[in-house]
Amino acid sequence: MLELGVAYVRASGLWEIARPHMERLVERTRESCSVAQLDGSDIVYVARVAVPKIVGLTVQIGTRFPALPTSLGKVLLAALPADELHRVLAEPSRSGLDARWHPEPAEREAVLREVRARGWSLTDEQLALGIRSVAAPLRDGAGRVVASINVNTHAAETPVERLLEEHLPMLLQTAGEISADFARLDTVPHVVRPA
Repeated sequence: MLELGVAYVRASGLWEIARPHMERLVERTRESCSVAQLDGSDIVYVARVAVPKIVGLTVQIGTRFPALPTSLGKVLLAALPADELHRVLAEPSRSGLDARWHPEPAEREAVLREVRARGWSLTDEQLALGIRSVAAPLRDGAGRVVASINVNTHAAETPVERLLEEHLPMLLQTAGEISADFARLDTVPHVVRPA
């Protein structure tokens, strides 16, 4: 029985742990919520709970965007060591999307330094017109950033002030809860079957 329970918990993974937390966040904010991971210089969406709103870009599981102009990507890039960050950003995007924001290296470094210092990221129409979002890191039991989670809004409906004052605290709480649940998953003992 224990072996079966452990196998189920391990198989569920981060995304199954995140989903109920994401659903509660969407209920509270009435905005879409996504989880992404880094793949080269792009982010790839791996989980999403959406609300029906018209936005300029379609997002679904597997959607790929350049990392730097997204809140999700800034969080992931800010967590990389300097040498890995430069290597990743040297790779061309495979998203097929030309973002609106193309910062010079000094501006890029300043933005990522700020993300590192405060522990979250804001993007205001840097990827595409009308898209505004905040993101926070998701961590494993060792404290490593394994993904990022965001709340995405339409810029015409949600001012930056509301995004930061209302949605950001709920997002940070949700990210902490998901990270804590994922850390607990890391503590589940491995069951070794006899040969």
